[in-house]
Amino acid sequence: MKNPVTWFEIYVQDMDRAKRFYEAVLNIQMEDMIVPTELDEMNSFHMVSFPFDMNGPNISGALVKAEGIESGGTGTVVYFTCEDCKTEENRVHKAGGTILKEKFSIGEFGFCTICQDTEGNMIGLHSMK
Repeated sequence: MKNPVTWFEIYVQDMDRAKRFYEAVLNIQMEDMIVPTELDEMNSFHMVSFPFDMNGPNISGALVKAEGIESGGTGTVVYFTCEDCKTEENRVHKAGGTILKEKFSIGEFGFCTICQDTEGNMIGLHSMK
């Protein structure tokens, strides 16, 4: 079966703060996205994308600041792939986030860390070692 996930959005209240958090924890560079003219003119929609390879077998998404949509909650958890999730876990506090569950084994499927970002969203870090 083909992976059904193609895109994710993490809603934020403070785009600069959220962008700094994800760039620091995941050691990546994020880029502003062009949004449709109607939304841009209303200044009600701002998106910053995670890196991705348009021609590669990967999934990506964006941080989104949208008028009328609050961040936070634990209904959906996005897991980010890491070489060793303990490395990224060690960056969470410095970047302004919180560790909810330190690195733990999920058996043959590797290891996870559960965190909360600066906007109150729960995220996961996943690695095989």
